[in-house]
Amino acid sequence: MKKSLQTLKGFRDFLPEEARKRQWLIQKIKSVLELWGFEPLETPTMEYASLFEGQIGEDEKLFFKFVDQGGREVALRYDQTVPTCRVVAQYRNDIAFPFKRYQIQQAYRAEKPQKGRYREFLQIDADIFGVTSPTADAETIALGLDIYRKLGFKEVKVLINDRQLLKELPYEAIVAIDKLKKIGKDSVIEDMVKKGIKKDKAQEYFAFVQQLKPNKTIQTILDYLKTLGFPDSWYEFDPTIARSFAYSSGPIWEIEIPGFSTGSVLGGERFDNIITSIAGIAVPATGFGLGFDRTLEAAEKFGLIPDLSTEATILVTVFNEDLLPESIKTANKLRDKGIATELFTFSNEKLSKQLKYANDKKIPYVVIVGPDEVKKNVVTVKNMKTGESMTDSLQTIVAKITR
Repeated sequence: MKKSLQTLKGFRDFLPEEARKRQWLIQKIKSVLELWGFEPLETPTMEYASLFEGQIGEDEKLFFKFVDQGGREVALRYDQTVPTCRVVAQYRNDIAFPFKRYQIQQAYRAEKPQKGRYREFLQIDADIFGVTSPTADAETIALGLDIYRKLGFKEVKVLINDRQLLKELPYEAIVAIDKLKKIGKDSVIEDMVKKGIKKDKAQEYFAFVQQLKPNKTIQTILDYLKTLGFPDSWYEFDPTIARSFAYSSGPIWEIEIPGFSTGSVLGGERFDNIITSIAGIAVPATGFGLGFDRTLEAAEKFGLIPDLSTEATILVTVFNEDLLPESIKTANKLRDKGIATELFTFSNEKLSKQLKYANDKKIPYVVIVGPDEVKKNVVTVKNMKTGESMTDSLQTIVAKITR
């Protein structure tokens, strides 16, 4: 039977060119997270389904869950916040608080596949556990802004609110108001009505939100960001930011990039109640989830991704089968010097085809080890960009390439 050569809807392959961009972005973000003192954490792809139930809100319909061979109801990782809360509760005697962690793993949601929404996607989270003060919220917000600053974005804006300001509103109203930027005021009112809220009450809720002012918590966060020297235009109070997660319990925020219309690239909140609901113990927590795909898309739009054409700096050619051992030894010496080196795998291809291969992969230098070079204990290196060649000792060649 002929096998299907297509991926499942909402799942993707990443060929080397795209994979290199993704790895570049992961490493850039990871370096900032660790610069701020956050530690890595990994959790299983699959958890008991009951772990997520009652934590997410109306999006529970998006769980990938099933009964495994042992008769257990399990779910693929919907997000990284809930599993991390399980870890904190389970290993609380082995963790030093405040616990600052980051996590870079795949998440799975039974979304309707569309542009920017996938069923498997990379998520990057950073959280602080064990601190009730809004300075912890401010720190994670500042960390998010610093990530985008160090990626090279000239303009970034975080919109900040506090779910405590919305505590008089029913959850259905909060979920509807959270969609304001996407669907507009009239549709927000209509959405509340569809959820069973009377129209006059829905209008009252909307007006209430529009009139909200920053509380002491919000002001603490704004002062923190100012102290760190972020431009005033990079942060503001926005009472319509609601975040639809049921577990949001305090400050909530979203980061947008002006000029990038796809939507927010990062969202965060305080979630003090999750560990209590999971394990019956109180551990305050706050943090964010970074939208990796959107951030990558924005970085491409603003030309922030460097030339990542290949990992190899040098291609060592194979003159013929008899000289293959010399090419192998040369490649190994180059790698010992810390130079990314690829050895041409076929030993019977013409040199012209090997040079074309280097061009196709945008490898900047090609090393030739022919009979004359072996006799004189030298190599020839060709600069593929300029077309210039030089013959010298390997040590001299390395010095000129790496200086």
